Amino acid sequence: MQSFTMRRDEAPDEFWVVEHPPVFTLGLNSKVQHLLDAGDIPVVRTDRGGQVTYHGPGQVVIYLLIDLKRKHLGAGELVRAIESAVSALLAGYGIQAEVRPKAPGVYVGGCKIAALGLRIRRGCSYHGLSLNVDMDLSPFERIDPCGYPGLTVTQVADHIDPPGWKTVADDLCEHLVACLGYNEVQIA
Repeated sequence: MQSFTMRRDEAPDEFWVVEHPPVFTLGLNSKVQHLLDAGDIPVVRTDRGGQVTYHGPGQVVIYLLIDLKRKHLGAGELVRAIESAVSALLAGYGIQAEVRPKAPGVYVGGCKIAALGLRIRRGCSYHGLSLNVDMDLSPFERIDPCGYPGLTVTQVADHIDPPGWKTVADDLCEHLVACLGYNEVQIA
């Protein structure tokens, strides 16, 4: 991601869609006390914003490699577009979502369902978002998610019988494309 972010200006923006093996990630500002008990799950320090989170099977992770200067977007506008895309996806599934101005991410019934962790360098973004779809949520009990002690997490499967991981990932990409104002999309 870092190498791609240093790309030439004419390189197209990309979304990288992945599903990670179990891992805790610590953002640039993370405090180790929010990692309560890593146990057998690896811990990786990253250069994204935010605190500690968990990634694992059944979670859609999308890295957004966007030239913000070219898109005429600021960091706050990018965060709001991502939150809007996740909220629109969930609304399409019949799930009422909300955002919090001082706590980036998307929430359902007060529980976090999607986390954001971005980095902006030389006017380009990298890292991105994670959406809990149908996964083992117990590793979140080993951390203070996003640095908030006692924050409960949820997943799409707690609210509906979700479509498969790939369908959710594809649907979320479509919402991101719309919320970020792209008119041409290539899938590789």
